[in-house]
Amino acid sequence: MTVLTQHFRTVFWEDDAAVLLDQRLLPVREVYNRYRDVDGMADAIRDMVVRGAPAIGIAAAFGVVLAARQASGDREAIRRSCAQLAATRPTAVNLFWAIERMKRRMDRDGPSVSALLDEAQRILSEDIAACRTLGDLGAAFIPDGATVLTHCNAGALATGGWGTALGVIRSAVAAGKNIRVIADETRPRLQGARLTAWELSRDGIDVTVIADNAAASLMARGQISAVVVGADRIAANGDVCNKVGTYSVALGARAAGVPFYVAAPVSTIDRACAHGGLIPIEERAAEEVTLIDGVRVVAEGVPALNPAFDVTPAHLVSAIFTEAGVFEGDYGKSFSRMDAQSAAER
Repeated sequence: MTVLTQHFRTVFWEDDAAVLLDQRLLPVREVYNRYRDVDGMADAIRDMVVRGAPAIGIAAAFGVVLAARQASGDREAIRRSCAQLAATRPTAVNLFWAIERMKRRMDRDGPSVSALLDEAQRILSEDIAACRTLGDLGAAFIPDGATVLTHCNAGALATGGWGTALGVIRSAVAAGKNIRVIADETRPRLQGARLTAWELSRDGIDVTVIADNAAASLMARGQISAVVVGADRIAANGDVCNKVGTYSVALGARAAGVPFYVAAPVSTIDRACAHGGLIPIEERAAEEVTLIDGVRVVAEGVPALNPAFDVTPAHLVSAIFTEAGVFEGDYGKSFSRMDAQSAAER
């Protein structure tokens, strides 16, 4: 059995500062940045020092703590900082979920730094536990000897720890299964090539990087057993918004008869969003496409479109792994039953 070490942390609190592993510099350099004000944290989220829906939510929660330290009890100032954090990235619903949770804690216990720090730490620890649970549930769907394709990075780097899609893989390996991972490079920011390959290789998990446009042909040739991806937002009907290119992978999987799984915590499900067409898709700077490491690769004056996400329709999703259970089939009904059960338990 592989011993999973995960010798890094993505986002945490230490010595009166929020600390982020700067994912822009990986895999070349492993640098931890310390943030002591909300402006710095907002910039870090916007500039993708931290990325991945759950990790963004955790970082925003620590950002609210930083705002409370600066505001000296001024509730309105903290609320303005919450709005500032919410404006950093539009698609990942965990960002807004975490901020609203922090605001509820402030409404209950006042603008106390210690209370808000306690809530942020709870969000972090609950996310790690959720990833372990959904990872274990999802691992049951991955057979021994499987080759799993994943797109973007939905690992410990994208969460508080363990990961969502990569959490499923880690749990499968921890259970003694022999798993090989194929990681899409994930253009234009190469989260698969830079981040997924880095963290899996550190854990001793077999990983190979492919060009994004090789995925469908590998599936058609029977070289992929299953696809597992994360999500930045899941609509109430089960439509899944994830890193751009995910929809293409799902279409290739359906054509090849390969199961397409999504792994995400319950906080990623947006009950207020009826379907994927209502999810705001972040459009990032054209330079992410036209430049590579600062070198122009597109002719001067030629524009580029750079949507950061796309939406995979629910009918292409074989199952959704969450800490509350595995959902299949009619996702809208399944989510409603989960909500009803949660309400009854409260």
